[in-house]
Amino acid sequence: MTKDELRRTILSEISNVAPEVDTTSLDPDADIREALDFDSMDVMNLIIALHQKLKVEIPDADAIKLVTLNGAIDYLVRLAF
Repeated sequence: MTKDELRRTILSEISNVAPEVDTTSLDPDADIREALDFDSMDVMNLIIALHQKLKVEIPDADAIKLVTLNGAIDYLVRLAF
């Protein structure tokens, strides 16, 4: 999976977790918790969705590495690909 494909997958899973969110204007370096008004449950649901979709283990301690789109891409590309 390329970084571009991974980006689309993450954005798709964000949309699944919070269908009311507009991901088209998301700054890839912005903290998604603030930019998308995600609470801790939204973040956990996103991590679970990425785990299921990508078949990768994401330890709770690494959740902080997924708070930006670019951070999530960089972290996940090392795990999965």
